[in-house]
Amino acid sequence: MSPVQYLQTCRLLLAKNLLTDTNLSVLDVAMASGFGSLRRFNDLFKKHYSLAPTALRKRMSQEKRQSSHITLALGYRPPYHWDDMLAFLAGRAIAGVEVIKDGEYIRTVRLTDAKGRYIFGWIRVGHKPGKNALSVTVSETLLPVLPQVLARVRHLFDLCCEPGAIYEVLQTMNDIRPGLCTLGTRVPGCFDAFEMAARAVLGQQITVKAAGTLAARVVKAFGEPVQTGVEGLTHAFPTPADILALEGPIENHLGPLGVIAARAKTIHALARLLADGELDFDLCAQPEKEIKKLLSIQGIGNWTAQYIAMRAMEWPDAFLETDAGVKRALAPHTTKEMLQMAEAWRPWRSYATVNLWNTL
Repeated sequence: MSPVQYLQTCRLLLAKNLLTDTNLSVLDVAMASGFGSLRRFNDLFKKHYSLAPTALRKRMSQEKRQSSHITLALGYRPPYHWDDMLAFLAGRAIAGVEVIKDGEYIRTVRLTDAKGRYIFGWIRVGHKPGKNALSVTVSETLLPVLPQVLARVRHLFDLCCEPGAIYEVLQTMNDIRPGLCTLGTRVPGCFDAFEMAARAVLGQQITVKAAGTLAARVVKAFGEPVQTGVEGLTHAFPTPADILALEGPIENHLGPLGVIAARAKTIHALARLLADGELDFDLCAQPEKEIKKLLSIQGIGNWTAQYIAMRAMEWPDAFLETDAGVKRALAPHTTKEMLQMAEAWRPWRSYATVNLWNTL
């Protein structure tokens, strides 16, 4: 299969889901799935499914036809420890941007469409264990960027993970202590790389709760207001361009919020490198190369660089041997001993790290 054929298949599968699970018009389905024209969409759909899109639409239940929500299902390979994932995200949720409520993850969204325009909206992600899938509900405003939204949800919730292959390597962790590794553990990714990286910098040498407080202040001061109709969701996190647009020294803007000057400068440097394209976290084929760039930024050490690589770059082999949680989970081993043990966990040391955190 060629890359173009694969892309067409992905678009057709998305279109099929939209036709059966939403009340969108066929034209809206074609555009939201990434097809440039309705005629092209109809031709490919008939070729692959021997059925016209309108014929498939007639098979929809009346209940779905009348629904005002756009909800799709994204599958995963079981098992999936949803409660662990949600607990991790809840502890690091940024007020105004993210809400964890009733077993679901909800957040604001700001993405750029093909014409460079900002598109705003919100998403809600829940768990459907009986179907080995996550349910993803999106606001209708996000239709022009729906493929982007779904790709970021897959990244955030690590839906491409093959738990069996990972556990085959990491199960030796249970020789150190029973229960240290669990089949199905996922690595929490991120929805917005700059948002996650900035929050990681804000969290240096302070508690997770304190970092959340600082991040919420930054959002309230410099984030973009978003009308969601969802309680607790009020802003989109500032973009690199928003930070770079602030006049004068960055510490004059972030300092009054409680952010020390050194970390303010680090966040500004991150924003500049991302805006200039010198740092690339998306579809990162060479994480080690990007880690070196991160380490060249004053204020970013190995822990922060590895953490960003693990969550923003989808690097499966990051290891945080200096992390307080990792040290507690592997006590009384020394840092040198932990690094030696972790060699046996390659190339899945990010998953080993999350397993260690989950035992605390």
